[in-house]
Amino acid sequence: MQSRLTVRSAASKLEWSEAKIWRIETGQTSLRSLDVETMCKIYGAPADLTQALMGLAKETKGRGWWHAYGDVIPEGFDLYIGLEEAASHLAWYQSELVPGLLQTADYAHTLISADNPGLTEGEIERRVHVRIARQALLARVTDPAVLRVVLSESVLRRPIGGENLMARQLTHLVEVGELPNVTIRVVPFSHGLHPGVMSGSFVTLRFPANSNGKEIEPPTVYVDGFTGALYLDKEGEIERYDVAFGAIWDAALDERESKNLISQIAGSYEHD
Repeated sequence: MQSRLTVRSAASKLEWSEAKIWRIETGQTSLRSLDVETMCKIYGAPADLTQALMGLAKETKGRGWWHAYGDVIPEGFDLYIGLEEAASHLAWYQSELVPGLLQTADYAHTLISADNPGLTEGEIERRVHVRIARQALLARVTDPAVLRVVLSESVLRRPIGGENLMARQLTHLVEVGELPNVTIRVVPFSHGLHPGVMSGSFVTLRFPANSNGKEIEPPTVYVDGFTGALYLDKEGEIERYDVAFGAIWDAALDERESKNLISQIAGSYEHD
């Protein structure tokens, strides 16, 4: 439902400043549930949506653990961490690197150091800690996130940080893949062309449903670019990435074959 209120009109009705409205719209400030209720009345939101948004405001009012690392989290990435933390299902395709949720500390350290030559060792270690801390959502006691990952074979063949480090990373993939909520598959070079070749890496995040059976947030596709990230949530965009992921999933080896390939390549890296 669209109320067609301008920012100035909304601010006037709410007796807030236009700057406050802008900070809310850009995610720079949190809201109390009572503020949400007032805004919903102004915008003419239906009762069920109002209740859902009020509940969400209560859930998100507490600052996430990652805010303590705000000094080292890349600009804007805190938004992604918040979405990832709230997600119930993630579908991830990676063409070049092991996804952050599956990285070892040494692998993460190598990537972060290479991508940020100006950081001190202390800052690098804090970024590594954030990346590893994100992985707790896969093993949490209550409702661990369901993760489906497809890796291009190139991810396994690229010895990031040297062969011994890569052997440990691939062994870690096999171990994490044993979790009941984690499935890791590999698209072999031999398959040739598949949609992931055109799409590049992406992750689709889906969220838990409320009491009415509706997701608390719309599905979101996250695409990490060299100079910035894209957050896509239009129905047509989600559908296109869903179709792409489904085709990539079908192109991949099954879970057992993927595990065997990962173990085989890990063995080829190991040296005494």
